Amino acid sequence: MGKRRTRLAALALTIMLLAGLAAGCGQQSAGTELSVCVGDSYSTLDPIYAEDISSQTVLVHLYENLMRVTADSSGAAAVVNGMAKSVETEENTDGTVTYTFQLRSADWSDGQRVTAEDFVYAWRRLADPSSRSPYASLLRVVCGYQEAREAGDMSLLQVSAESDTVFQVTLTGKYDWFLREVCTSPATMPLREDVVQRLKEAQSTGEDGTTASWWSDPLALVTNGPYQAEEYAEGSYLQLVAGEDSDRNGPYRLTFHFAASTGEAQEMYNQGLVDAVWPLSEERLQELSQDEDWSPIPELATYSVVYNCDSEGALADMAIRQALTLAVDRNALAEQAGVTAQAAGGFIPPGVPEDEETDFRTAGGDLLDNDPESYAERCAQARSILSDAGYSGTGLGELEYLYVEDGTTGAVAEALCEQWSQVLDVDVTPRAVTSQELWSALRSGEYTLAGVNLEAPGNDAECFLMDWISDSYDNVANYENSAYDTLMSIIARASDGTARMGCLHDAEALLLEDQVLNPLYTEGTAWELREGLTGACRDARGWFDFSNVTVQTA
Repeated sequence: MGKRRTRLAALALTIMLLAGLAAGCGQQSAGTELSVCVGDSYSTLDPIYAEDISSQTVLVHLYENLMRVTADSSGAAAVVNGMAKSVETEENTDGTVTYTFQLRSADWSDGQRVTAEDFVYAWRRLADPSSRSPYASLLRVVCGYQEAREAGDMSLLQVSAESDTVFQVTLTGKYDWFLREVCTSPATMPLREDVVQRLKEAQSTGEDGTTASWWSDPLALVTNGPYQAEEYAEGSYLQLVAGEDSDRNGPYRLTFHFAASTGEAQEMYNQGLVDAVWPLSEERLQELSQDEDWSPIPELATYSVVYNCDSEGALADMAIRQALTLAVDRNALAEQAGVTAQAAGGFIPPGVPEDEETDFRTAGGDLLDNDPESYAERCAQARSILSDAGYSGTGLGELEYLYVEDGTTGAVAEALCEQWSQVLDVDVTPRAVTSQELWSALRSGEYTLAGVNLEAPGNDAECFLMDWISDSYDNVANYENSAYDTLMSIIARASDGTARMGCLHDAEALLLEDQVLNPLYTEGTAWELREGLTGACRDARGWFDFSNVTVQTA
């Protein structure tokens, strides 16, 4: 009887929520409300540091970038104008390309006009090495990026305010994904310099000696997006309300509920407390996987072993790296990683587009052999390569594999090191570290092998491959190959789309032939929206936009 009351209560709440949305369909009214859960509480509301989906999702509702991602009539993600009223491109004689954005008339939440200087400040702040933003590399395609970072002079970054309403950016080449990926990213959202400085000056220090971040009070933020913070309960929920000038058709009030676990999030959805939920619980994913027609949404990342290719390191000889790669059973590791994981067929994961109709991975085919029937043969080849190169497994000494514990990665690490031990008699010790410790080791080169979930800042193969150029700050493998650098330079300036894609496939193949990375597996995800609702959008990079959610009409 108790369970029946719970179900009926949940149903009643759902009906009320849907009724509220129906009342406001096509317009925003006081009765239009939506509650969602996209994980745990956000970690930051500073755009240049937001890495988790919860933070990014909140930010795309509080701020508006030059362009934005929304759902088209078929429900697919589409890029449309945001703060940019129009954009013009000009190819310069030196091969650079200048983008000129004409901004639409819009105000910050305190009534001041949004200007091009707000973008200049935000982009320079992002590029500044002292900021240590994980997304600074988004701007590496902007002329002057390297020079600005080396000199510590952000005025060298070629972004400018030609007037209050004209923002101009010059790129080093033709990057088809610039508007789609850079100009929609939460990291490149505009910020008001005076607001950031004022909030920093007002920062208070608590009894425990810690200082609150400038963004820590969402109600004090000055934003330019479709919503403003209205109410906040730390660790519990954040309630937003639509701005007076919002042009979105969705809910007037949007509430983010936070869940510490996927089970808690799923329960919120099952009980009708929220009408959209991500991520789904493992139990729910298992349930969905029983349907032959269901498939998870590809994640924009590949979990890989990064080899330190430094010329003086333990893995300087490519033969060692090749043997380690051949000895891996990716299918077994994918089983350890969970229901949505699948053995990697290459470095570029599924879901990255080749063109409007074709997937890059599908078009290029698998570059890695994961056939279970040929695994024994690959193991024999690995042993032979190691022996021919003059090594015995024990002769390599004790190696260390660093990884960050995140659900299943510990089990994967143990299984991986056991494979190397059994196949090659190589002693590799897995060691769990924090994310900060891992990236400190990667940046300093003080590691031998590391398990890393390699993500891209944009949904394009070039965004995955450009990190491994010799002089890239993000080339943590210490990889150097002039042929690879030349290929990536050609790609950056390619005007023919077919030729560009051919070079991208060649670059991926070369990266794997040189044994820089050992891609292990890719993962998928899933989310649910209450039946009867439409207009929610998930960006391929992970965050959600609920600002156009309405009741679906017949």
